[in-house]
Parts: sequence; C-alpha cells; structure tokens
Amino acid sequence: MNCPICNVQLVMSERQGIEIDYCPKCRGVWLDRGELDKIIERSAAELPQPQSRESGYAHHGKYHGKSQYKKRSFLLDLFD
Repeated sequence: MNCPICNVQLVMSERQGIEIDYCPKCRGVWLDRGELDKIIERSAAELPQPQSRESGYAHHGKYHGKSQYKKRSFLLDLFD
C-alpha cells in the first residue's frame, strides 16, 4: 500500500503485537480498524494509578494540584 500523502510505499512494523503501517518519508502512521483501541488499552494497563492527596505526601512549590512533569505518551513506545 502507498502513503496517501506522499505516494511512497508504506513500511509495516510490529510493536507490542500490533501491526503498524508507517511512511518512511513523511513519518505518517496508519492503523487498521481496532488497532488504536488495542494500543490505548495496553497503554492504560501500563500506567501507574495516581496517588490521592491523602497519601501523606506534602505538596510543595507552585504546582499545587498539577504535576510539574509531563506525562509520557504511549506513542513514544511505538517506535524505538
């Protein structure tokens, strides 16, 4: 199958048991039906559960109620 954007042959890769088609030129990613749902389910199962405020940890600094660190995207794990 060719990339619908730049008409280059798509490359198939398997990550976490899911086949992913991607374009080596424009880096576009195409998934078949249901594959995005599988990726989301698997990434949600890997995420740690957030701690509640009653956990005993003190919150210091200007980031009250918000994490000062960005969440790691599950998409980063798709491509090494």
